Amino acid sequence: MKPIQPITAATFAVGIIASAVSASAQTATREMVEAAIPKIEAMAQEVIDKGLSPGLAIGIVFGDKVVYLGGFGVREVGESAEVDPDTVFQLASFSKPIAATIVAALVSDGAISWDSKIADLDPMFRLYEPYPSAQVTVRDMFAHRSGLPGSAGNELEAIGFDRTEILHRLRLAPPASSFRSAYSYSNFGITAGAVAAAAGAGFVWEEAADEKLYEPLGMTATSSRHSDFLTRPNRAALHIKVDGAWTAAVTRDPDAQSPAGGVSSSARDLVKWLSLEVNNGRFDGRQLISEAAIGATHIPVIMRGPNPITGEPAFYGLGWNVDYGPHGVVWSHAGAFSVGARTQVSILPGENLGIIVLANAFPSGVPEAMADAFFDLVLDGAPSQDWVATWNGIYDSLFGPSAIAAMGAAFATPPSDPAPALPLSVYAGAYSNGYVGDAVVADQGGTLVLSLGPDGAKQYPLTHFDRDTFVYVFSPELPALRSSAVFSIGPDGKAGELTLDDFAGSGASLLPRKAE
Repeated sequence: MKPIQPITAATFAVGIIASAVSASAQTATREMVEAAIPKIEAMAQEVIDKGLSPGLAIGIVFGDKVVYLGGFGVREVGESAEVDPDTVFQLASFSKPIAATIVAALVSDGAISWDSKIADLDPMFRLYEPYPSAQVTVRDMFAHRSGLPGSAGNELEAIGFDRTEILHRLRLAPPASSFRSAYSYSNFGITAGAVAAAAGAGFVWEEAADEKLYEPLGMTATSSRHSDFLTRPNRAALHIKVDGAWTAAVTRDPDAQSPAGGVSSSARDLVKWLSLEVNNGRFDGRQLISEAAIGATHIPVIMRGPNPITGEPAFYGLGWNVDYGPHGVVWSHAGAFSVGARTQVSILPGENLGIIVLANAFPSGVPEAMADAFFDLVLDGAPSQDWVATWNGIYDSLFGPSAIAAMGAAFATPPSDPAPALPLSVYAGAYSNGYVGDAVVADQGGTLVLSLGPDGAKQYPLTHFDRDTFVYVFSPELPALRSSAVFSIGPDGKAGELTLDDFAGSGASLLPRKAE
């Protein structure tokens, strides 16, 4: 008699997915997909005509075939160059499922496993507490269940620290939850997992991406290096709203979090990767990644919260969202830079159908809307709702002008009768903690200026708000969102501590004055 095998959480989840996929056996046909394409093209053109995004690129895979590639609008407002299937976009967090594919290739090779411990792959890596430091795995990092606060590392990247230094300082961020108990979306958690996985296989991350994914698939316009993106003559600019109009105002170098947000690619390249995913690791008739290794990325590992459309429980796998909707299981991931990028990948595995949508503007719900509308068009013949209005409404509620104004309301208007500041010399000086590093406050011609980052790379003028509280703009693309810098006066009459609320999420907002 064979021994009874224990049922693990992973095998239970595989069963759920297998049941869900088999319960909704494939109903899409090539004819249904082709009938939907002119309608999704018309929808994309309407988005452009209404000014909802400067440009769009779309790619669709059905089975093992690329059935559509298209571009709409312009690469940059004010310029004539049009978006086409070869236009390279920055993908932002769409990079995460791509990173998961790269790690799956390393797992498939036997170089590492999803349950390899980070401490074994990178003995120098630490989290805040000893037990998670010793036990955290690549799987934990890619499922956002390490306990790292979601913001940890993002602020350090914003003030100019590089990847190595940021990953080193994560050990100073107190956990947002106990280990493996809760979901906390972390760019630098995934970055830590990916970098460690590559190192365990003898690569730096960017080399692993090239050798294990981009080169085998012939993704010649794809890179995990920002410098490569800048060399592409056919590339999309980032756009934000300035005085109500899309404007290419800001750039973004995401190299520090490359696995989590640093991929750039074109629709023509991405449909190759999309085909690999739709076909469970097969590409061009060859099994490039084992079904077990790539399949693990699509298994729900942790609940991430309610789906914003259905309200039903939504899950995260390894670099992928996993949802259960009206058309069955959906694997998806969005990407966004608040400086002007919006992207989306969505797959219906039960239908062997996938779509990628790339847009060069933020905020916008257009990529999700296009994907949801396309699945409705294929399977139902018509959209179930006005998806553009629905998704734009969601993004407006989170990132629109009124939402940003509400977030910045506490410091938008000074008190009508503010207490005067003390002499600026009281506040001037150097403050520091291990996570933020040095914060130097200097009187520059009657204005306090806060310098942060390596060698004071980032400078922020401080505006007086009330007595010992000053405000500043941490994100230049969000001038309405003001942050506070609060000084605490010591018994010697000088400021002894500085509190910067931008670092509160990582538990590092308090910076004592450095000894002189």
